[in-house]
Amino acid sequence: MLGLLGPNGSGKSTTLKTLAGLMEPSAGECRVFGHPAGSDAAHALIGFLPELPQFSPHLTGREFLHYCAGLSSLAVEVTALRVDEVITWSGVASAAGLKLGTYSQGMRQRIGLAQTILHDPQVLLLDEPASGLDPAGRLALGRLIRDLAARGKIVLFSSHLLAQAEELCDRIAILGRGRLLTEGTPAELLGMSAPPQPSQLEKLYLERLGVHELNDTPRRMPRRYPWDLGSRPAGPASEPDKPRTESPKIPTGIGAGEKNGVQ
Repeated sequence: MLGLLGPNGSGKSTTLKTLAGLMEPSAGECRVFGHPAGSDAAHALIGFLPELPQFSPHLTGREFLHYCAGLSSLAVEVTALRVDEVITWSGVASAAGLKLGTYSQGMRQRIGLAQTILHDPQVLLLDEPASGLDPAGRLALGRLIRDLAARGKIVLFSSHLLAQAEELCDRIAILGRGRLLTEGTPAELLGMSAPPQPSQLEKLYLERLGVHELNDTPRRMPRRYPWDLGSRPAGPASEPDKPRTESPKIPTGIGAGEKNGVQ
């Protein structure tokens, strides 16, 4: 399992989309098991999950997977069985008959992962699969991804979550401005014999990107809110600000109090 790390615009999504055949490389070529990226042979070997996928809200989860099976040229005689398998595996069995428009973000990611493996591809390209998920959702998704790797699948996924990458990935590649900055196992990157801590991986990540340590001294807050400036002249430098005593103005007009919830 290879994790692609890097800031926005570093080339993570572009790399995955190029491998999936959705974008043309500006130079060189991409191959998947010897097949040119974008070819029918390469497509048969790849499952792709884009960041924050959008599905037709009017289809049920099961209808959506049957539709994807048709796009993948999955044999009709095995489609129903395979759809049931991925529904059970991804944990959406209880919602398979519901419209996708009713799904939570976590459920959409699960059904998206289900369609990614529907045709049993060898390579899985996952673009920010944990984007928008809460901690419980990220944990559940991580278990599914780890299970795919244990089944012998090759998994490439991009992420901003360094702790998740350190936990899941066999190897990590850090990208910056479209270039590979460094690559290796988490332990190799840090020159350690024991698995690194997430904080250590974060430090290495920032160093390779050339980000200097941030000044953690908090900025001084203004003495008055911006909308108070100019409301009254400032007193002498030695005179502390006095609290405002005037009441906020309530909009006037017919029904204004009722419309604004003011009794």
